[in-house]
Amino acid sequence: MKSVQVGVFKAEFSEILQKVKEGESFIIEYGKNHKKVAVLIPYQESLEQQPRRTFGYLKNRGSFKMHEDFKMTDEELLGDE
Repeated sequence: MKSVQVGVFKAEFSEILQKVKEGESFIIEYGKNHKKVAVLIPYQESLEQQPRRTFGYLKNRGSFKMHEDFKMTDEELLGDE
Protein backbone atom coordinates (compact mmCIF):
# COMPACT_ATOMS: atom_id res chain seq x y z
CA MET A 1 0.00 0.00 0.00
CA LYS A 2 1.46 3.33 -1.07
CA SER A 3 1.41 6.47 1.08
CA VAL A 4 0.61 9.86 -0.44
CA GLN A 5 0.51 13.36 1.07
CA VAL A 6 -2.77 15.29 0.86
CA GLY A 7 -1.24 17.89 -1.50
CA VAL A 8 -0.05 15.21 -3.91
CA PHE A 9 -3.40 13.45 -3.57
CA LYS A 10 -5.23 16.63 -4.57
CA ALA A 11 -2.87 17.37 -7.45
CA GLU A 12 -2.93 13.83 -8.84
CA PHE A 13 -6.47 12.83 -7.90
CA SER A 14 -7.47 11.48 -11.33
CA GLU A 15 -4.31 9.41 -11.69
CA ILE A 16 -4.63 8.00 -8.17
CA LEU A 17 -8.30 7.21 -8.73
CA GLN A 18 -7.39 5.32 -11.91
CA LYS A 19 -4.81 3.29 -9.95
CA VAL A 20 -7.46 2.49 -7.32
CA LYS A 21 -9.77 1.28 -10.09
CA GLU A 22 -6.91 -0.99 -11.17
CA GLY A 23 -6.66 -2.47 -7.66
CA GLU A 24 -4.06 -0.35 -5.84
CA SER A 25 -4.61 1.03 -2.32
CA PHE A 26 -3.34 4.27 -0.80
CA ILE A 27 -2.77 5.68 2.67
CA ILE A 28 -3.52 9.42 2.76
CA GLU A 29 -1.11 11.35 5.01
CA TYR A 30 -1.53 14.87 6.38
CA GLY A 31 0.86 17.50 7.68
CA LYS A 32 4.57 17.68 8.38
CA ASN A 33 4.39 14.66 10.65
CA HIS A 34 2.77 12.58 7.88
CA LYS A 35 -0.15 11.64 10.11
CA LYS A 36 -2.11 8.82 8.51
CA VAL A 37 -5.71 10.02 8.18
CA ALA A 38 -7.40 7.76 5.61
CA VAL A 39 -7.10 4.70 3.43
CA LEU A 40 -8.36 4.65 -0.14
CA ILE A 41 -9.11 1.12 -1.36
CA PRO A 42 -11.03 -0.36 -4.30
CA TYR A 43 -14.78 -0.63 -3.67
CA GLN A 44 -14.87 -4.41 -4.12
CA GLU A 45 -12.11 -4.80 -1.54
CA SER A 46 -14.16 -2.78 0.95
CA LEU A 47 -17.12 -5.12 0.45
CA GLU A 48 -14.93 -8.14 1.12
CA GLN A 49 -13.64 -6.59 4.37
CA GLN A 50 -17.05 -5.84 5.86
CA PRO A 51 -17.88 -8.08 8.82
CA ARG A 52 -20.97 -10.22 8.57
CA ARG A 53 -23.95 -8.93 10.49
CA THR A 54 -25.06 -11.01 13.45
CA PHE A 55 -28.57 -11.57 14.78
CA GLY A 56 -27.80 -10.17 18.24
CA TYR A 57 -29.51 -12.33 20.84
CA LEU A 58 -30.36 -14.90 18.13
CA LYS A 59 -26.69 -15.27 17.22
CA ASN A 60 -25.87 -18.86 16.21
CA ARG A 61 -29.58 -19.81 16.30
CA GLY A 62 -30.52 -19.05 12.74
CA SER A 63 -29.31 -17.95 9.36
CA PHE A 64 -30.52 -16.52 6.09
CA LYS A 65 -29.38 -16.42 2.50
CA MET A 66 -30.35 -13.93 -0.18
CA HIS A 67 -31.40 -15.44 -3.48
CA GLU A 68 -28.91 -14.66 -6.23
CA ASP A 69 -31.49 -12.72 -8.27
CA PHE A 70 -32.25 -10.34 -5.35
CA LYS A 71 -32.35 -6.93 -7.04
CA MET A 72 -31.92 -4.52 -4.11
CA THR A 73 -28.56 -2.83 -3.47
CA ASP A 74 -26.94 -2.86 -0.02
CA GLU A 75 -27.75 0.84 0.34
CA GLU A 76 -31.44 0.30 -0.50
CA LEU A 77 -31.72 -2.69 1.82
CA LEU A 78 -30.00 -1.00 4.77
CA GLY A 79 -31.47 2.45 4.19
CA ASP A 80 -28.07 4.13 3.76
CA GLU A 81 -28.48 7.32 1.78
